[in-house]
Amino acid sequence: MAILNFIINEIFGQGAIFLALIAMIGLILQKKPFTEVVRGTLMTAIGFFVLNTGTGLITGNSIDGLAAAFNTMMPQAAAQEQVDIGGQFGTQIGIVMIIAFAINLLVARFTKFKTVFLTGHMLYWFPYVFIAAGVDAGLRGTPLIILATIFTAVYMVVSPNLMRPLVKAVTGKDDFTIGHPTTILSLIAAGVASLVGDKSKNAEDIKFPKSLGFLREVSITGSIVICLTYIVMFFVLKANGQDPKAVWGYSGLFTYIFTHSIYFGVGVTVMLQGVRMLIAEIVPAFKGIADKVVPGAIPALDCPVIFGYGPNSLIIGFIVAMITSTITILLTYGMFPTVIIPLTFTCFFEIGCASIVANAKGGIRGCIAGAAVAGIVMVFLVGFGAYFFNNTIQPWMLVYGGQDFSIWGIIEGAIAKLLAH
Repeated sequence: MAILNFIINEIFGQGAIFLALIAMIGLILQKKPFTEVVRGTLMTAIGFFVLNTGTGLITGNSIDGLAAAFNTMMPQAAAQEQVDIGGQFGTQIGIVMIIAFAINLLVARFTKFKTVFLTGHMLYWFPYVFIAAGVDAGLRGTPLIILATIFTAVYMVVSPNLMRPLVKAVTGKDDFTIGHPTTILSLIAAGVASLVGDKSKNAEDIKFPKSLGFLREVSITGSIVICLTYIVMFFVLKANGQDPKAVWGYSGLFTYIFTHSIYFGVGVTVMLQGVRMLIAEIVPAFKGIADKVVPGAIPALDCPVIFGYGPNSLIIGFIVAMITSTITILLTYGMFPTVIIPLTFTCFFEIGCASIVANAKGGIRGCIAGAAVAGIVMVFLVGFGAYFFNNTIQPWMLVYGGQDFSIWGIIEGAIAKLLAH
């Protein structure tokens, strides 16, 4: 158990260590000089931490205030007593994680599905969701572990391969894919964009007048958008009888909005730098593993690795998804067994990625339409998911659900209910 816990917590549970280890193995298999092995290993870890720092600035220092405002105006329904999945089922999650990853490697080695799931934190969160759905349905013991393992392994194989042609459409290359719960929303957005879009009018080719040339910088554009959103939210809170100062805890309104807006730009800048560093190291290093251990395989990575290919699409998709999802929440109020709040993080990361894919498939019109539909679908996924997570991780899903976590969890939960009864 000590060895198992070490592998779970100190390797698989730490994205930087896990990816650095993958890079080191790949470089050693390529018989690179010692100095290159050390450099590539450490730069992979550094790139991951830079990316993670940028993500943290966006979620923890910028859009967290928007999430707090929505949560205040639309408080969650009284939750039932929740099972502590991470605490009570941590060992089961770890077992599922390790076995599923081993299955992923075997499938990549011996079949045509040549992707290896390397998004460190998602290696934990998918077993977490699948264990939760099984527990909520009444499963325990070996049946719970087997079902969660099957779903985790199938997801780690299927999802990156579904994303592979979409990523190729965006990047023009086929040296990595996405291993992240954006898949269902990306497929929907791509499908909508293909139907209604126009590839010739790319969102990344938007021409700004010379006087507005600064808007070509995504960090600046994003900061301005977040600033305007906070200003609007200030008046929305007031109109709903809420005290913005109490909600946000600021001493000065101007300083609060300014710093949260600028942190968004800082976060995007840092995140994209981390993406560039990580891709520059992990993709060539992974070649050693692909050549010697899993021939022809490519890594499946976190969704921000694609953000640099469509910064305009990312911002457009985020705005559109926030609008359509909020409207959908208001229109469906009372329909589900929980009160849904706008999923700010899902709108930015998962639908942001979906919007970049949609732009590649249908230009700016496809980007807008794809993000709009994805924002609506996201709300329904969270709402219906409440029937399968209400006794376990429903509060967590209200913040981080609305995508593959929800749709795959619903499917697994339905099967678990049949097995449990």
